[in-house]
Amino acid sequence: MEVSESSEVSVTRKFEYDRGSELKAFDDTKDGVKGLVDAGVTNIPRIFHLSNPLYQSERDSDSSGSTQLSVHLVDLVDIGEDPARRKVVVENIREASETWGFFQVVNHGIPVSILEEMKKGVHGFYEQDPEVKRELYTRDPLRPFVYNSNYDLYSSLAANWRDTFYCFMAPHPPNPQDLPSVCRDILLEYSKEVMKLGSVLFELLSEALGLNPNHLNDIGCNEGLVLVGHCYPPCPEPELTIGATKHTDNDFITVLLQDHIGGLQILHENRWVDVSPVPGALVINIGDLLQLITNDKFKSVEHRVVANRLGPRVSVASFFSTSFQPSSKLYGPIKNLVSEDNPPKYRETTVQEYVTYSMARGLDDTSPLPHFRIKNF
Repeated sequence: MEVSESSEVSVTRKFEYDRGSELKAFDDTKDGVKGLVDAGVTNIPRIFHLSNPLYQSERDSDSSGSTQLSVHLVDLVDIGEDPARRKVVVENIREASETWGFFQVVNHGIPVSILEEMKKGVHGFYEQDPEVKRELYTRDPLRPFVYNSNYDLYSSLAANWRDTFYCFMAPHPPNPQDLPSVCRDILLEYSKEVMKLGSVLFELLSEALGLNPNHLNDIGCNEGLVLVGHCYPPCPEPELTIGATKHTDNDFITVLLQDHIGGLQILHENRWVDVSPVPGALVINIGDLLQLITNDKFKSVEHRVVANRLGPRVSVASFFSTSFQPSSKLYGPIKNLVSEDNPPKYRETTVQEYVTYSMARGLDDTSPLPHFRIKNF
C-alpha cells in the first residue's frame, strides 16, 4: 500500500538514523527479506529491530510459547450425516470461538495432496529467479497479484521478517494470466476448496450462535476471499525481530495452512500459546468483523509469528472478506444477538471501510475494533 511522504517523515523522526532512506534502499531492491538471506546476511538490518518502546511487549514477552496449553482440535468427520456428532462439533466450535478465538480442523474435506501442493506452490514462487519476482513487486494494493515485503513498511516502527504475496480470489476471480505460472493452477484449485470449506464453517458458526445454519452465508460472510502466501526466511538473529507483529485479522474468519516449522502464537489469558502444526489440519481464527457482528460473543484474538533460525517457513492465509473491493453492504451487530440487556456495542460499517481503516494503521500492536465501538462501551 502506498504511504504518503508525510507518513514516511513522521516515522523517520522517531529514530536516531535516517530510517526513511534505509527503508527505501531495502524496498528498491524488490528482493525482500529473502533477498537479504540469499545474499548471506549475518546481522539483520536495523529497520527490522524491535527497538521502539511501543514494541516493549513483543521484546519482553516469552517468545518460546506455552507447551502446557493447546487450541481446540475439531474433527469435522461425518458432520453432514450424523446429527449427534454435528451437535458436539458445533459446541466445540462455540466454546473455542468464545474463549480462544482459534481452533484447528481435521477431516475438513480438502485433500492432503492439495494442501501439500499449495505449500509447494508458495515455495515455488519465492524460489523463482529474483528478476522474475521483481516484475511482480508492487505497492499498489489493487493489482490482481501483489507481491512485496511488509505492506506497512513505511508506516510501521519495525519491519517484520517476512515477504508476502496476495490475490483477490472472490467474489471476482482473477484472470488466470494475471497469476504467476509457477503457482497459478494450485492457487485457483486451492481457493475453490477453501471457499467450499468456508461455507461449511459459517454454517457451523451460525449454529454455534443459535442462528439458522445459513445465516452467516446469507449475509455475505463467505462472499469474498483474499489468498495470502507468506514466506518467513531463516533469521540469523531471531531475538532482535519478529516474523509478524501482534495483530488481529480484519476479516470474518481466516483459514490458515501452515507448514511443519511452526512459529504462530496466540495471546490467551495474557500468555503466548504455540499453535503447533498438526499434519493435515487447518487453523481457523475469528476475525474482527465476526466479533463485531456477534457483538463480542465470538473473539478476534491477537496473534503473532516469531522469527526462527529455521526456514523458510511458509503459510497460506485465506481471509474471508471482500477487503478493498467496493461494497455498500452494511455490517453491524446481528439483531438476533442483541437485546435490551445486550445492546449493540458497534456501529454499522462496510467491509471496505473497516479494512481501509485497519490497513492504513498497519500492524501497530492494537486492534482496530475500538474505533468502531459505540460510545459508552
